[in-house]
Amino acid sequence: MTLRIAVPNKGSLAQPASDILRESGYRQRSESKELSLVDVDNDVEFFYLRPRDIAVYVGEGTLDVGITGRDLLLDSGAKAEEVMDLGFGRSSFHFAGPAGRYDNVEQLRGLRIATSYVGVVEDFLFRRQIEASVTRLDGAVETSIKLGVADVIADVVETGSTLRHAGLATFGEVILESEAVLIIRDGAADAEFEVFRRRVEGVMVARSYVMMDYDIEESHLAEATAMAPGLESPTISPLGRAGWVAVRVMVPRVGSQRLMDSLYSMGARAILLTDIHACRL
Repeated sequence: MTLRIAVPNKGSLAQPASDILRESGYRQRSESKELSLVDVDNDVEFFYLRPRDIAVYVGEGTLDVGITGRDLLLDSGAKAEEVMDLGFGRSSFHFAGPAGRYDNVEQLRGLRIATSYVGVVEDFLFRRQIEASVTRLDGAVETSIKLGVADVIADVVETGSTLRHAGLATFGEVILESEAVLIIRDGAADAEFEVFRRRVEGVMVARSYVMMDYDIEESHLAEATAMAPGLESPTISPLGRAGWVAVRVMVPRVGSQRLMDSLYSMGARAILLTDIHACRL
């Protein structure tokens, strides 16, 4: 059975989503006007849709899998479940109001809140038993306070410069931490999806790790491998130079330069780092 996958067609999620699919071995569209693409070799069909609509299509079972934002998934109320975070498109949702006027979310009681994410905000308020009026506005919501439509807003905050320009400041706890996620219909995982999931997961791991090779004296081997044990264990091979071995090990990309410094100080030489493009663990 052909796996039908929804991919964002525009916005900040579109290109990273296509990149990770391409790295996972799938064909991707060459022009932004293409609405769908069949990858015959992998028995997969991709549909390029508005990010906000993807959770709905997947939740209704029209499509099997989708890539969208956690915020959009939760806001939709669709019967779809998050199965993997994808490490891009990160954002934070905050309440914001006139600078210096509000300190905490308890002050939201009885206020008017403007947002593009009504579902997310209403769920947040419900769980805290706070009654307030929530209005959906698409696009920039910062001007809603100045125009008298709302008392506060709830929106994505990155640098905060847009809010400051409008005379606003965030307050209270974070509403939601969001990023791109892989979603499926509730209870719909099957063998075809598991193949797809393993491919994407392999790319995610490959992006987080590098392969390290180095030569070291056997007398320092135990200390070196304790410092970098790898996912299972290092590969160790004898060298032509007496008393020396070659070591190959997967190490986290973050901190790999510091690890190289430590190994070099220990006596390791010919230390190399190489990228990993995909893997299965």
